[in-house]
Amino acid sequence: MRSSKITRKTNETDIEMKITLDGSGNTDINTGIAFFDHMLNSFAKHGSIDLFVKASGDLTVDDHHTVEDVGITLGSALQKALGDKKGIERFGEARVPMDEALAVAAVDIGGRSFLAFNAVFESQKIGGFNPQNTRHFFESLVSNAGINAHLSVTGENDHHKAEALFKAFGIALKRAVRVSGSGVPSTKGVL
Repeated sequence: MRSSKITRKTNETDIEMKITLDGSGNTDINTGIAFFDHMLNSFAKHGSIDLFVKASGDLTVDDHHTVEDVGITLGSALQKALGDKKGIERFGEARVPMDEALAVAAVDIGGRSFLAFNAVFESQKIGGFNPQNTRHFFESLVSNAGINAHLSVTGENDHHKAEALFKAFGIALKRAVRVSGSGVPSTKGVL
């Protein structure tokens, strides 16, 4: 079973995380930011990833450091759980509608990190979550996981747009990490 456990402790955050790629979407998530917990839960459920996250951060400042460091930790956990990446599909994509919103995600688990992000959020807060940190979360995640991700969303309701993005990313990731062969899916022979 492909899984990993990561801890990250800084002067701003303290995070414990466990991830199982071949899971069934079981979650136990507490970041202190209820809407962010909801987004991580949506990502894991639709990605069929078992995810445990316990995070405490300097939320009296704002949610930025916690969101960023959870992204860093999740990226590191994904990279560790993937190991040598033998047999994975490597590429995955998904389109997720949520009422008026439509999110599109395409990922390459090829070892080169890049984020193309096309989303506009109008709200200053969704619950205790600043939607402007959505991009930063995904930047932190892909940088630490070695993932190339293209994410975009259209719509009017910021809750719907953010949730559709997290779900689409989870589904695309599920498809990319699926084991379907035995070799490394690269003409270079390594990822």
